[in-house]
Amino acid sequence: MRPAETQWLILVLFLVAALGYYAYKNRHAAPSNTIVGKAWVIDGDTVVINNIHIRLQGIDAPESAQTCTDAGGGSWACGNRATRELRNYIRGQELTCDEKALDRFRRTLAICKLPDGTDINAWMVRQGWAVAYGFSKTYQSEQDEAENAKRGIWAGTFMEPAQWRKLNPRHEGG
Repeated sequence: MRPAETQWLILVLFLVAALGYYAYKNRHAAPSNTIVGKAWVIDGDTVVINNIHIRLQGIDAPESAQTCTDAGGGSWACGNRATRELRNYIRGQELTCDEKALDRFRRTLAICKLPDGTDINAWMVRQGWAVAYGFSKTYQSEQDEAENAKRGIWAGTFMEPAQWRKLNPRHEGG
């Protein structure tokens, strides 16, 4: 092969590799959309806006059917309470949710805020109605605050929602 042909071949291979890399990165890139609207609360970490199921990123709330134990040893419906607390906090206000990715159930993972800019994901953890979740534990300081103040689920004992789902597989994806 002549040097000119070799240079063209290298250039073509480089371009193919660059296009492949670009396609791969953009295929796996987090969506950069913003969803705005009134939210219908499904549970303590999932809402629906404009028919889009949104999982609040970085948090994990007790499942609707999950119970916790209070300081006196009594059982209480902490999953239902977390859902109710989120619903009451939002109170029909519009949320602005910044899409970050999709989860394995094809729900949008997002950080959602009230019109005043309050991060509701952080609020749920700070109030003790959800735990910090995921590799980065973005909301760990909020969880530490809730745990130290014994707020919400931290007032007694509870099973981590992810562990509870493993033991109750029909609630997977909740």
